[in-house]
Amino acid sequence: MIKRQFSVFLFRWLVSSAGMWLCIKLFGNLSVDYDPWLFIVAGLIFSLANSVVKPLITVLTLPLIVLSLGLFVFVVNITIMALTIWVLPDVSMDLIDVALSALTMSIINGLVNFLVPSYNKG
Repeated sequence: MIKRQFSVFLFRWLVSSAGMWLCIKLFGNLSVDYDPWLFIVAGLIFSLANSVVKPLITVLTLPLIVLSLGLFVFVVNITIMALTIWVLPDVSMDLIDVALSALTMSIINGLVNFLVPSYNKG
């Protein structure tokens, strides 16, 4: 079971790294030359933020999520993306680009969640 969880995490990390590469190339500004490690670290930071920080923010903002009929989740996604970009060295985005990146990563992660079975299921 642990081996399967680890392999699912590695796959999601790889997908997040590819998604972050796409978002940074489309919407971000790099102040250094191309470095593949930057995108691998970006995927790891985004994956960890999604699995640790996002549930905490979601619970804290649950009343706003309910009042907005779930639309506030997009604000939570923007916050997670902004946190990831803020932690990354040599990458910058403005708010519109962060929002577009959050939308892009939401679509990518939604497709992965749909196509890849969860490790909790038999």
